[in-house]
Amino acid sequence: MKQYLALCQRIVDEGVWIENNRTGKRCLTVVDADLTYDVANNEFPMITTRKSYWKSAIAEIIGYLRGYDNAADFRALGTKTWDANANENDWWLNNEHRKGQDDMGRVYGVQGRSWQKPDGGHVDQFRKLIDNLSNGIDDRGEILSFYNPGEFHMGCLRPCMHTHNFSLLGDTLHLTSYQRSCDVPLGLNFNQIQVFVLLALVAQITGHKPGKAYHKIVNAHIYEDQLELMKNVQLKREPYASPKLLINPKIKSLEDLETWVTMDDFSIEGYEHHEAIKYPFSV
Repeated sequence: MKQYLALCQRIVDEGVWIENNRTGKRCLTVVDADLTYDVANNEFPMITTRKSYWKSAIAEIIGYLRGYDNAADFRALGTKTWDANANENDWWLNNEHRKGQDDMGRVYGVQGRSWQKPDGGHVDQFRKLIDNLSNGIDDRGEILSFYNPGEFHMGCLRPCMHTHNFSLLGDTLHLTSYQRSCDVPLGLNFNQIQVFVLLALVAQITGHKPGKAYHKIVNAHIYEDQLELMKNVQLKREPYASPKLLINPKIKSLEDLETWVTMDDFSIEGYEHHEAIKYPFSV
């Protein structure tokens, strides 16, 4: 929580105004931010200076790991985060590759589970790293990447958090996640939760102890219509202690994750928070 607030204050104090062509808005921006999450001690990085909707964040990362390409599938899991990008983005609505209502195209999890090869086959990156880690193998390339420039035109949004690199040291699993762009007031807590949960889940199903998750952000920003709420509301609140995340111990394999896991298999304890803040969302 202190890392999050420190980054918010850094953007307010040191940020540079940048025009964003996609949204038509200005962003107060800094480059290069690093956050670290202690998964081993279950210090769940939930924002406490406003209410955070953690189940939606977990539902989204599970949808990615299943390779979903349709906003309806994400809604069924418990998150509406893809509704706008799939159905309200004019560029995507007029794209020849869009298959219809709720279609997201070849984004995020599609790349992670079915990266297309020139010979017509595909690469399941996630299964490869699960198989390796389950057998105690770290080939220094246990990487899950959603970033495929050759298919940007075939999806509604380029990935923001684009690469997850796992490292096995003895019986302890660590994760380094890379993010090119981050809407700090709205998106960052989603991303923090997802990085933490990704390491916790993969460690659990591969039979390892979770270590630390390292979250590296290139472009961290606050949109101009979010700035006053950040400065005059959120940054003036005192944070509470971090809650704990509880994951159903019966989740023991990739197949479990792909088939029966729901949001009922996750819970948190000890979550104290201030009132919600309705930050504007930029499509």
